[in-house]
Amino acid sequence: MNDRQLERARRLLCQLQDTIRDALLATRVKQRRTFARVAAETAADTIYEIDRISEAALVAWLEKNWPQSWPVELVMEGLESELTFPAGTPVTATQWKLIIDPIDGTRGLMHDKRSAWALAGLAPQRGARNHLGDIVVAAMTELPISKQWRADQFSAVRGRGRVVATALNVLTGQRSRLPVRLSAARDFTHGFATIARFFPTAKTWLAQLEENLWRELGVLRDGGEPPPVFEDQYISSGGQLAEILLGRDRMVIDVRPEAFRALGIDGSGLSSHPYDLCTELLLREAGGVVERPTGGRLRDPLDTTSPVSFAAYANPQLARLVRPVLRRLLE
Repeated sequence: MNDRQLERARRLLCQLQDTIRDALLATRVKQRRTFARVAAETAADTIYEIDRISEAALVAWLEKNWPQSWPVELVMEGLESELTFPAGTPVTATQWKLIIDPIDGTRGLMHDKRSAWALAGLAPQRGARNHLGDIVVAAMTELPISKQWRADQFSAVRGRGRVVATALNVLTGQRSRLPVRLSAARDFTHGFATIARFFPTAKTWLAQLEENLWRELGVLRDGGEPPPVFEDQYISSGGQLAEILLGRDRMVIDVRPEAFRALGIDGSGLSSHPYDLCTELLLREAGGVVERPTGGRLRDPLDTTSPVSFAAYANPQLARLVRPVLRRLLE
């Protein structure tokens, strides 16, 4: 794709996610009671009724709107067979791979607790060799809870060094520009920095890692007042990245796969997956850092089952501060 085509792809991904958001908003009142019902169990994750609504909306949109001259393979949890657009195109004949999480943060949204996010990343088709670093266009759109009037959206094309960000008033339909301002802090004092530990499984291991990290960084000392560093256990990788993009958080570390391996637990269903991190391009284009916990770009395959670990920082200075300590603790 040339630059003009990449821009068109960015807009298409935003329109696709607008459709998902609008479909959920339209059905919320009459179907809220069924949102939390389990629809299926897959190797990747639990599929709830709310997921089925979003999946139907996105497939219908792709069938109608995806350019026929850009044959694409869809990668998404819950698919029982290969799905391509135009329909029936052999995967070997597709030019692009589109990895999507229609709802990242399902559990919070289906109980109307906290907004979720629709995530999408587009990469040139390379078959089984595709990884997160191949993504050239990414977009993420907020899926708001019922009492929320604003829904944010971020999108970017690789290499431009900027993120297109807008805020939609879901009551009026008015859209406005949204400033992307990452924190320039050089430490974590009076800021939000989180080690992800959403579930009871491996929580003790992860909490010990967190305590050791803060102690090594000199934040946590024996005696005295508790450290003025806060956490936000936002059960959405996309939501976590959005908090950094908006300057609210300074760091998020997710090493649940390391914890599960250390404890001899099969925690693949309780880890982040490549579709949860398919928008990490956005943070990098905004000047932040997303990498493996021990350093180096994410190179996880574009599938629905591989567990993914990551560390996201608001700026390179924070990454340089934490990286060597985190690497030593994990080793």
